[in-house]
Amino acid sequence: MDKGAKSMTVTTVTKRAGNAVPYDRSKILNAITSASKEYVHPMTALEIDTVTKSVEEAFGDRTEISVEEIQDLVEKQLLAHGHYDIARRYITYRQRHAQRRRAQKHLMESYRDIFFADAVDSDLKRDNANINTDASMGIMLKLGAEGAKHFVDNYVLDERYATADRENFIHIHDKDFSLITFNCCQIDLLKLFRGGFSTGHGFLREPNSIRAYASLACIAIQSNQNDMFGGQSINAFDYAMADGVKKSFRKAILEEAWKALLYHIGHGYFTHEAFKKALRAELDFAVCVYAEKQDDARAERARAELMRALNIVYSAAFDTPAEQELEADVRTIYQLACESVEEETHQAMEALIHNFNTLHSRAGAQVPFSSINYGMDTSPEGRLVIREVLSAIWQGLGNGETAIFPISVFQLKAGVNYNPEDPNYDLFIESCRVSARRLFPNYVNLDAPYNLQYYKPGDYNSCVATMGCRTRVMSNVNGPEQSGSRGNFSFTTINLPKLALEAKGDLGKFWELYDYYIDLCHDYLLDRLKIIEEKHIYNYPFLMGQGVWLDSEKASPVDSIKEVLKHASYSIGFCGLAECLVALIGKHHGESEEAQKLGLEIVGHMRERTDAYTEAEHRNWSTFGTPAESTAGQFQRANKRVYGTIPGVTDRSYMTNSSHVPVYYDISAYDKIRIEAPYHALENAGHIAYIEMDGDPSKNVKAFEKVVRAMHDADMGYFSINHPVDRDPVCGYTGLIENECPHCHRKETAFGTMTVPRMKD
Repeated sequence: MDKGAKSMTVTTVTKRAGNAVPYDRSKILNAITSASKEYVHPMTALEIDTVTKSVEEAFGDRTEISVEEIQDLVEKQLLAHGHYDIARRYITYRQRHAQRRRAQKHLMESYRDIFFADAVDSDLKRDNANINTDASMGIMLKLGAEGAKHFVDNYVLDERYATADRENFIHIHDKDFSLITFNCCQIDLLKLFRGGFSTGHGFLREPNSIRAYASLACIAIQSNQNDMFGGQSINAFDYAMADGVKKSFRKAILEEAWKALLYHIGHGYFTHEAFKKALRAELDFAVCVYAEKQDDARAERARAELMRALNIVYSAAFDTPAEQELEADVRTIYQLACESVEEETHQAMEALIHNFNTLHSRAGAQVPFSSINYGMDTSPEGRLVIREVLSAIWQGLGNGETAIFPISVFQLKAGVNYNPEDPNYDLFIESCRVSARRLFPNYVNLDAPYNLQYYKPGDYNSCVATMGCRTRVMSNVNGPEQSGSRGNFSFTTINLPKLALEAKGDLGKFWELYDYYIDLCHDYLLDRLKIIEEKHIYNYPFLMGQGVWLDSEKASPVDSIKEVLKHASYSIGFCGLAECLVALIGKHHGESEEAQKLGLEIVGHMRERTDAYTEAEHRNWSTFGTPAESTAGQFQRANKRVYGTIPGVTDRSYMTNSSHVPVYYDISAYDKIRIEAPYHALENAGHIAYIEMDGDPSKNVKAFEKVVRAMHDADMGYFSINHPVDRDPVCGYTGLIENECPHCHRKETAFGTMTVPRMKD
């Protein structure tokens, strides 16, 4: 101790954990210095020493003192010496460290839960439906996620963001990835497959069959999710797979022609490879193509071209067979080739559905959240792909279970598949039959005005697609407006009911709070962007290294990704509009036109704000009807703790998702559609509507179709029809079960209802 300090006898300090350590004067000096150095007029070394001496004098004759008592004395002496601003900073410093200690304790408790609790008993281990957190790699993934969140919360986040998130005014999604990567991507497979690609462990040449196309589609989804935290979507699945069908057909026609040659002539002049090479050189594959029906004009042209080419190849080696015999051969060759490619496509789509539900990413801990969009390709090859993928979804998995992944999305468009005269109308009707049994496909409406404005016939990238969880991208202030090769950077969600409860019915106060938290979410996402945009192309070996993301193919591996992130969307979301309206005016938008008007004003205001950010910053800001069900539960529990049980606001376990009418409210499907539809035009980052049907809709597909048409005609953008799906707990069959399980034929009076996971939070 300095000579000038009053004599004191404290020798021991009791730490918070209860252990005793020797008294160290430098700890006090350092704490005051830390609080002082951020102030515009920091304390001098003499002032710091003076305050420290005063603290020691206040010890009195004690020989032992606790850490908390020392800190209390430091606060008092800073105030006593007139250092008010420094005292406030010291108090904040103490609070921050106290929060870190509480967070550390919470982290250790979370780790204990992750290590030792079963997922069935732990909310923490059930917050992501497509991760098995009872498995070893799932446990490791969850440990890493919780540790990353702890670090971000306590050492990275600006205090205003951390406080808003901690107090559940907002929810910062995927905090564990916020220093590493960004959200999601819609993968343009036609672009990716052209010339082949690498997964980082070897180069894969361009696929040459529908089997290879389907297999590599799964690998692309798996590889891309290892670079991102969100879902992965294929925006034009039918267009991409159609190329694979064309290549398989070419192989099939050559193989069947060789078989016919062997049957009539034997090996003779040609070897297998020599014959195929000769025929391939003569055959115009732009004319000799697959046809759905053997008696249509396309098939006639294909057979004529095949006959022409075979005549040339045959005559180069030996006498041309009789015209009649060759004609019979050509018809058989063509029919067998068509049948071969149909069977191969069937097998490929069946394998694709099985692969999507069994392949793993992220050290084997997670089934990728995958989506495929289709319905628009009217070519025979594209139609075959759509028909067979619907067939595979209808059949289900090995025990007949409903396949959860990929989230299957049928793109509706008048002139393509919506009306009886449209070329893909039969596939739309089939999609209704399949969805009535399997919950999938969902539907995206390209005719809704806010989607139709981008549509260009024949341009698959102009068709709005979704990530399955509802995320969409299309408009782009910095480049081409397209669905493929783009995605969302991240989103942050506002707890609307909490703002309403804080406002206590005062609409002026509500709007003030609303604007504050919209700004806060905007600022947070920009701060998050500052970290991620300094990453390099090489940090994302598949997403950027293989040119999956728009313009990334133009960058070198050492370039930052800042320039290409201009094509992403940046979203502010909301949850609990219905409960917010009840808290403000006593009724939700399903109950009152006044509430509907206010609801549209609330969501419309967020859209106006995000549009203004887009205009001012030249970045793709958007409004999101947040999809995360776990956030709805988290917000509701937090609101109930703070405000108590309030009828219609906090009296249920979950608040209502985004702008939906509450599921518990008794309302007709058509009224629900009428009320929810206008919100979709405002939610340009993504939206969805759900209609619940009782009973077994597969027994009345016409009624199912009628509901789909009502949603389409109301200009809803993305929608799904839910209905009961049963699961046999013994054999695992998932589907419609009445008195007997179709798989194991077990009879039981009641089967459990299956919950379909929609999206990770």
